[in-house]
Amino acid sequence: MAVFRIERWAPLDAAEAWRRVTDWPAHGARVPLTRVAVVPEGPTRRGSRINARTGAGRFGFDDPMEVVRWEPPGPGRTVGLCRLEKRGRVVAGWAEIAVHAVTDRRTRVTWTEELRVRGLPRACDGLLARAGRLVFGRALAGLLEPR
Repeated sequence: MAVFRIERWAPLDAAEAWRRVTDWPAHGARVPLTRVAVVPEGPTRRGSRINARTGAGRFGFDDPMEVVRWEPPGPGRTVGLCRLEKRGRVVAGWAEIAVHAVTDRRTRVTWTEELRVRGLPRACDGLLARAGRLVFGRALAGLLEPR
């Protein structure tokens, strides 16, 4: 299993940072060759299912996930937490996104993920973790960049 953690700071309030990092289709726009869909469509909640399809044409794989924890930041809650369980045939594991309100206009976002890729030997875990930090680090930075 490959485990990685990414941390980014953003000049945003916690609600806006949360909205951006949980805009699942926007993730697909930031990760090469990936499309993301939410089932059912509409606001994310505990039990929502998200599918990331990576590949080109018929060559690719699905990464289905389920939201098992959904606690947006809000009044009386300075940390928002979202946990996704990966339930695919190719990719398994989990991802956890935490949005920490540091001040009214400054937020720290952490993304922690554990990945297991079917058929990939454990000797590749370090490489997989580095690739995850690179790909998801760029995606997270793009989602949080000033607009």
